[in-house]
Amino acid sequence: MSTVSYPHLSIDEDGGARIGRTRYTVLHLATEHYHFGWSAEELLRQHPDLRPEEVYAAMTYFYDHHDKMVAEMNEQATAAEGLRGSGQLSRDELLRRRSGAEQVAIDVRWNTRPTACLYLFGRDPQS
Repeated sequence: MSTVSYPHLSIDEDGGARIGRTRYTVLHLATEHYHFGWSAEELLRQHPDLRPEEVYAAMTYFYDHHDKMVAEMNEQATAAEGLRGSGQLSRDELLRRRSGAEQVAIDVRWNTRPTACLYLFGRDPQS
């Protein structure tokens, strides 16, 4: 059995493949390719900081590990849905939080003195 080498990719501690000199994961690019239907050329347009050889290496890795990568995409989507569902706030709760934040902003505005501005205009802030 031969070992396949991906010279533009590195494997991190968690076993995820990354594009060597960047913070992009292969899974990120593969997700855009798989779900949005982006070609390698479109990925290059969307990520101008990547080089063609890096994008093609990521696509090669994706197709070499297709089943595992698609399963990982599905796991992430399921986890995101779970978080989205558990984080729903009612309209009343959102309005209550917003009004509380506005009150804090008003208190901060009215309870501070613009000392720096007074110095700029030649006034003594103590007077």
